[in-house]
Amino acid sequence: MILRAMFRKSWLFFANLSMQKKLVIVFVFLISLPVTYFSYTSYRSSFRLVQSSTTEAAHLMTDNAMDKVDRYIADLKRYTSLPLYNKEVQKYLDQQGTDWDKSTAIDIFLMYLNNTKDEILSAYLVDRYDMIFYYRKSGINMLYPEMRLGEWKELARKSGSSPALAGTHLIRVNETESRQVFTVVRPIRSVSSLHDIGLIAIDVDAKLFEGIIEPLNAVTHGDALIVDEYGKVVYNADPAKLGEDLSGSPLLAPAAGTRGSFHLDIGGRPYICVYTSSAQTGWKTLVYIPLTELLAPMKQNRDKLMITTLSVIFFALLVAIVISYALTKPLKRTVQLMKQVQRGKLDVRVNVKYNDEIGLLGSQFNRMIARVKELLHEVAETEKSKQKADMLALQNQINPHFIYNTLESIRMLAELNDDDRVAELTYLLGLLLRYSITRSADEHVTVGLEIDHVRNYLLLLQLRFPDKFNFRVEIPEHFYPLPIVKLVFQPIVENAVFHGLEKREGSGTITIRAWNERNDAIFTVQDDGVGMTEERLASLNHSLTDGKTDKFGIGLRNVRERIRLHYGADSRLTVSSRPGEGTTVTVRIAGLLCNGAGGVG
Repeated sequence: MILRAMFRKSWLFFANLSMQKKLVIVFVFLISLPVTYFSYTSYRSSFRLVQSSTTEAAHLMTDNAMDKVDRYIADLKRYTSLPLYNKEVQKYLDQQGTDWDKSTAIDIFLMYLNNTKDEILSAYLVDRYDMIFYYRKSGINMLYPEMRLGEWKELARKSGSSPALAGTHLIRVNETESRQVFTVVRPIRSVSSLHDIGLIAIDVDAKLFEGIIEPLNAVTHGDALIVDEYGKVVYNADPAKLGEDLSGSPLLAPAAGTRGSFHLDIGGRPYICVYTSSAQTGWKTLVYIPLTELLAPMKQNRDKLMITTLSVIFFALLVAIVISYALTKPLKRTVQLMKQVQRGKLDVRVNVKYNDEIGLLGSQFNRMIARVKELLHEVAETEKSKQKADMLALQNQINPHFIYNTLESIRMLAELNDDDRVAELTYLLGLLLRYSITRSADEHVTVGLEIDHVRNYLLLLQLRFPDKFNFRVEIPEHFYPLPIVKLVFQPIVENAVFHGLEKREGSGTITIRAWNERNDAIFTVQDDGVGMTEERLASLNHSLTDGKTDKFGIGLRNVRERIRLHYGADSRLTVSSRPGEGTTVTVRIAGLLCNGAGGVG
């Protein structure tokens, strides 16, 4: 309903515009709509293409980065298996206590292991009796492996014979410095007895990812990071974010699959995130690419498209104005001539140049003016003839005062003969006749006078039908001074008496009520007579509107037509009835309380 009302309002606004404005709007609309549509679709297609290609390129780069990380960690895991092939290390790990040979052999092994990769900060061996041996890079002065032994043993227990990967964590390297590392832990079993004889742990500096991830940031202009299987940041260009827990964060939550992308807002700016998961470690590489950077190459194309589109629309507007002016100029001239005709100037004529629709309109206008002149001449001649006929009719008209004087003479004669009934009947008939045929500005009377006229009419009928009906008036006092067209209620009451109460056994009641609905006055004339059937009621209501009245509906239709002509189409007369219960005639007079505030003139 709201959309329909808005559409109707917009259409009415458009329909009320001048023809020139309509042509301009239609012409510009027909030109600008396809141009704008194709410009927009072209931009959107380019946007999707750039986004798709950039996303796919980012996927390939993250896959490559994750592959490098996997290969690096695979190397570390292979290094953790070296004690299985070193008989000397196997022997010393199963040996209780510490001597020079044991310490020297294990230190040489750890030194070799520590120097296999630059990113290894420290390596540890734990023997069967929880004795810890380690070797560290230079510059690292403080290690507390005893505090981490429980964690390593738990990881080794859960992994069985396979290496386990611990997420990133801080280790103290001196009094003022800490480093972010991740650890590879593996239990060591005796080759001969297959019993656990210790474990190996390797701490790797998380900065090893810098050479893997930074090229990804440089190409995508984004922010890449690696998180472990628990959602902790393994690597990020910002050192403050290392070790940050992103589990449950909107930055990580949508990355539920093994590979994909999703959109998000960071700090009020739109980003697209491309991620890849490692099947080997469970870690994820994510790169957050700002859409502003992604769409930077498209800004110039978009601006060019906008300038081109606006130029086409502006050119279309100029062409539309020129064409619409040329088309509507003859119409405007015709309208000006019509206004002159409206003011009574009939010696005008349209100068027809072309045979198009506008030319045909001008020709018809010229014919219409000629015909109007002929009709005005005919009307003038007819009025002269009518005035002559009215004068003859007035000369032959019976003077109403002769009728009043005659009725008054009959009443006086009846009183002289002591016939009060005839005298009263004659007096009431005179009142009714005087009210009905009085001429002048009394076409409108007050509601009070109308009710008095109905009372006189009923008094006259009661002389004919003694004790046959009662009359009740339930009208508010402020209704009585209101002006109303003459003879509204009397025909309705007459129908009620002769078609409702006369056929009823015993006496009946006629009730006139009134109330207002805003500025409309509502009157009802109700009787408790015999009523009518549904078929008869439908026929009566139909006869009130189709112009074909029957004997029952002549008076009602007359009242309906008169109130409609005087008070507008919103004023109406309706009838409702039920057999054996009576009939109600409702009269609605629109705006009576508003228009009637000044009383009767």
